[in-house]
Amino acid sequence: MTISTRKRLLGGVVAASVLVALVGCGSAPEESSSDGGGSGAVDGFKPCIVSGTGGWEDRSFNELGKKGFDEALEELGIDGVDVASNTSSDFAPNIQSVLDQNCTMVITVGFDLAAAAAEAAAANPDVQFVSIDDIVDQDFDGKTDQPNIKPIIFDTAQAAFLAGYASASFSKAKKVGTFGGKPFPTVTIFMDGFKQGVEYWNEQKGDTVEVLGWDGTNGVFADAFVPGQPATNAAQGLVDQGVDVLLPVGGGIYQSAASVIRDSGREIALLGVDADVFETDPNVGDLLLTSIRKFIDVGVKETVVAAGKGDFDAAPFIGTLENKGVGLAPFHDFESKVSPDLQGELDEITAGIVDGSIPVTSYLAE
Repeated sequence: MTISTRKRLLGGVVAASVLVALVGCGSAPEESSSDGGGSGAVDGFKPCIVSGTGGWEDRSFNELGKKGFDEALEELGIDGVDVASNTSSDFAPNIQSVLDQNCTMVITVGFDLAAAAAEAAAANPDVQFVSIDDIVDQDFDGKTDQPNIKPIIFDTAQAAFLAGYASASFSKAKKVGTFGGKPFPTVTIFMDGFKQGVEYWNEQKGDTVEVLGWDGTNGVFADAFVPGQPATNAAQGLVDQGVDVLLPVGGGIYQSAASVIRDSGREIALLGVDADVFETDPNVGDLLLTSIRKFIDVGVKETVVAAGKGDFDAAPFIGTLENKGVGLAPFHDFESKVSPDLQGELDEITAGIVDGSIPVTSYLAE
């Protein structure tokens, strides 16, 4: 477990904020009604996808990207190439490997592939690049570095705000906790929204629920996006401090958190991220209060399908509550455990976030 700061990332944060001011929030990709029979693609179109660390079966971020990719291939009736990265040293070689296979579109899954994607896009201006969760602004001028890169990013602080409010409502210990994989903006944005949601609950209810693991600048990080001892240590440290709701942010590290919760013998609710983890990993379904969702699969699918039909658009897509690019999963097995008033309150808060009367601060907020 490490305590880290995100000061070294502020240049990218400022650049991302400038980008949002320029492009605004696009419309959410709409799910296709295709029956998968294949509508064909332009001649020579060959999409490829490169994962972040954690692989395709992380039941979270990478898996959602791959799901959208596979659905697009099925709809278009074509083949593609997928390459999994085990470590960060794999990023550049993996991108080059798909370029060597004559891929005409390269999708990189995750913030930490941005540097390798920027270099490859500059060297291959005729190849379409899609960056999931990063605008690819390595020179920090507020713009995507190359005109052949399409960013797909998500203001998950908005959905995490709802999860923080729900967690504060649920907590009996008056302590909730969060930890991340690494202190990337795409990780801490969840933690920011979560903290703000708890604070909003306290303001509205006159309560004193504490947030452990993130103070808005420094926090607890496992330095990994895969389950293992570092994630276990991070989760255990928060559980030992008495939290009864736990938000792990980063790929498969929720699996370590779930193990710690089960071993504790206490009633501690788990929060999922990216996917509706209740559906993607039923093994932890009984622990899940809810999940903070990014609709990565839909964004990837629609981007690939559009490009396959000759309509690649490099304009950034920014998922929000308003365009339904982010959202909160159902309470599932916790439906009977939460306050009967909670969903109505969350609906009102959602409306307030959308109309601006309830501000949510993030590096993607205008």
